[in-house]
Amino acid sequence: MAGTLDAVVVVVLNAAQTENVLFGPDGIVSLLKPGGVVLACATVPPDFARDMEARCAAHGVLYLDAPISGGAAKAASGQLSVMASGSDKAFVAAKPVLDAAAETVFTLGDSAGAGSAMKAVNQLLAGVHIATMAEALTFGMTQGVAPEKFVEVISKCAGSSWMLENRAPHIVDGDYTPLSSVNIWPKDLGIVLDIAKSAQFSAPITAVALQQFVAAAGMGLGGEDDAAVAKVYARNAGLKLPGKAS
Repeated sequence: MAGTLDAVVVVVLNAAQTENVLFGPDGIVSLLKPGGVVLACATVPPDFARDMEARCAAHGVLYLDAPISGGAAKAASGQLSVMASGSDKAFVAAKPVLDAAAETVFTLGDSAGAGSAMKAVNQLLAGVHIATMAEALTFGMTQGVAPEKFVEVISKCAGSSWMLENRAPHIVDGDYTPLSSVNIWPKDLGIVLDIAKSAQFSAPITAVALQQFVAAAGMGLGGEDDAAVAKVYARNAGLKLPGKAS
């Protein structure tokens, strides 16, 4: 079917999987018709996105650097945010897909890389916010603040964040069904730190958050919802989180 497609959307975990889909043994790019467009949505380094754009162009295929935010729920309802960069032709070719899948499309540049750079900024904040939420919630428990009361109060106060409001209820419910797993964050925050290193930029808060997710994965929690990073704090403090599995 590849030769009949106008667009291919690649939503996988990382750069290696993206490259395999596009140029691996069964890679799709060489089979696409000229003018077809690839929308690459994984969180990847900007240099990787630029390389994929160039390699697609060699086959006459357009490439849109199009990392996404919003998770499974917003994907299902067509309400994703897309941080996109690419040529005008790539945006035109991708428009029907973007119209169907996204509520907001940010046009960030006329070549690949800018979209992935913005996604790295977003992931820095998102990962730090999740880890900080877990730290604050469990710190509150040491002071007699119940997790459900933490959510009720802090979600209406200045210390709140979207990640807190979205993830803290998972801890209250004791439900770690993976909507976004712990294992995503060592990869994504690792990408952030790699980019920071290349820019000679110090990102110490990101580094500390990364270690909490690495610790969670080391506890065997990698496949659980990323709110399970709270279990690292709970273990270290001798706390019991809500739910039988906590």
